[in-house]
Amino acid sequence: MGLARGMLATSLLLWTATAGAQDWSGAPREPQRRSTDHSIIGIGLAQVPTYQGSDSYRTLPLPAIDVAVGPYYFNLRNGVGINVIDLPVLTFGGGIAFMPGYRQEDVPTGVNRLKAGVGARMFMNFNTGVAIVSLGGTRGLIGSTKGFIADASVAYPIIAGRRLALIPSIGTTWANGKHNDRYFGIDAGESAASGLREFHAGSGFKDISTMVTANYSLTGRINLTASAGLTTLLGDVRDSPLIAHTTQPTGFLSLSYRLGR
Repeated sequence: MGLARGMLATSLLLWTATAGAQDWSGAPREPQRRSTDHSIIGIGLAQVPTYQGSDSYRTLPLPAIDVAVGPYYFNLRNGVGINVIDLPVLTFGGGIAFMPGYRQEDVPTGVNRLKAGVGARMFMNFNTGVAIVSLGGTRGLIGSTKGFIADASVAYPIIAGRRLALIPSIGTTWANGKHNDRYFGIDAGESAASGLREFHAGSGFKDISTMVTANYSLTGRINLTASAGLTTLLGDVRDSPLIAHTTQPTGFLSLSYRLGR
């Protein structure tokens, strides 16, 4: 679920950013302060692992949402909150974001489910005019692992035609020991119930991901987005008994509509 949300949110973020920098003809616009108000809504389908490292996949319907009204925002990547800075080249804000877990039926018998939760999140997006750099950090408050996760990504939007943009990107996440141990760990009780060996993970870089997104503008307001990516686990978590595959593909398709300007 976390991978699906990340792909969808990144696609919407990059569409918003590239739309603000260039029109679909590829001709640069004059620099200007953008309106902070925008609304992108739609539907999507994602094919993702049931949890990171799983040997099974799920097809999930997901909403495509990226809304900003004045300083307030609502999207799948950063949750709900306030943009303290919202400029053409820099956005900085914070709020409350969703933190995924996994279902009982998705993990081996005897391993406890991990409830979904919410956390406090801060983020920054920097548009260099060539690449889009995103940094963020989320501290769990309720449910999930209650740990801390930091994420960083770089995307390079390429205007491939009047209606088509191709967006390759690469990203990574770092997590503290509390997050990694609760997500990937096996405690003594779970070991006895499942037959899996005990495992405890420390802090460190958790994964690295590559993704290619294609955004096709059906009209000036309707956008078709397709993404394909690979995520590889890193560090201690690769040795968890829960891990069946350290590298996993993901896919996403959405249709969205942009309201207003």
